[in-house]
Amino acid sequence: MSTTNKIPMVLAFSGGLDTSYCVLELCAQGYDVHTVFVDTGGLSQDEVQWIEDRALALGASKHHLVDASQLIWDEFVVPLVWSQSRMLGEYPMLCSDRYLIVCLSLQLCDELGTRHFAHGCTGMGNDQLRFDQTVRSVGDYEIHALVRDLQKQPGNIRDIEIELLKNAGVSIPEKTGKYSINENLLGVTISGSEIDEFEAPDAETWQLSRPRKEWPEQPLQVAIGFEQGRAVSVNGQAMAGPEILQFLNKAFGQYGVGHHIYTGDVSIGLKGRIVFECPGIDALLLAHQALEDCVNTRLQNQFRHQVAQRWAEMVYTGFFYEPHKQDLEAYLASSQSAVTGTVTLETTGGSMHAVAVESDFIVQDPDAVYAQRCNWSPEEAEGFIKLLGQSSTTAMRVRAAQGGKAIK
Repeated sequence: MSTTNKIPMVLAFSGGLDTSYCVLELCAQGYDVHTVFVDTGGLSQDEVQWIEDRALALGASKHHLVDASQLIWDEFVVPLVWSQSRMLGEYPMLCSDRYLIVCLSLQLCDELGTRHFAHGCTGMGNDQLRFDQTVRSVGDYEIHALVRDLQKQPGNIRDIEIELLKNAGVSIPEKTGKYSINENLLGVTISGSEIDEFEAPDAETWQLSRPRKEWPEQPLQVAIGFEQGRAVSVNGQAMAGPEILQFLNKAFGQYGVGHHIYTGDVSIGLKGRIVFECPGIDALLLAHQALEDCVNTRLQNQFRHQVAQRWAEMVYTGFFYEPHKQDLEAYLASSQSAVTGTVTLETTGGSMHAVAVESDFIVQDPDAVYAQRCNWSPEEAEGFIKLLGQSSTTAMRVRAAQGGKAIK
């Protein structure tokens, strides 16, 4: 419980422009502000310390630090890899740490005995859906969206925030003023400035992945081991999930892997454009698909694409705690029973390939190897072709007999 007479307020705090403004405004409104930084990876200890110092300097009565790197691996990365999900086939939802940030912030609300929770989402993007819907799905709390409320004023919202902070004597890091940068275990997303205007992103938007002139000369090979769909080792060395992602981000990022530009449809009707980087996620998805394609059946691999589209849609638009998502993940878990083995990835820079797959579960008959040998006769192959195409053959003959009326 708070020891002051003020109402405790928990603010999910990143140290960026939006949440910095939120601290000032909440203090001005008379709340006992408790900032919480949910560390989902991607930042150095110095950066984490800077966030705490920033919160206290802005007026927070107390700052809280929560480590969620293992949680984001278990609750997001694992089912993401299982499903091979990318929104519109491109974006692997690096924003999904938001859901865990909300849940852990609400746990702090419970510890402080308050129902008041604040975030720095604008009224323009999907983050507001992720934050608000999660709050409503997991409990009964009052949501304070200070930046969204600020949009009642005309003008560019970032310019308004910068001016308010400057008037309060708050320093603004140069890059914070130009871009909105979100870093976590999954990677980096960058928006703002020329990115929002659909112009070519500046060189400074390259964070994890390095430009061509910095690539090492020697090719890189990395072997990723999986057990029932979960990555468990790198180059034969057992590692925890977060360590695997950190290793892959660094290793493949040096070769320029993982740099993307994405334009998506925000749920409220806008086009949203970001630069995002995720060398580690790209590596995991590529390696897992290469293994799954070898060990699962044709029907399993076909159905995966349908699950991926639905899972991505729910995660992207705020429905992380939707029962239907849990249903899909129950299927995905079942589909991983044979996804055990090792995949070797190789890159010379810019892109990568799965060059080798080892598994005891590869769906292959030693007597029937594609393009080499088979254990059926030519007559059996011809009969199979005839029966497989019987419906199409008959339909074309019937229509031709009617003068080709149905044939365009």
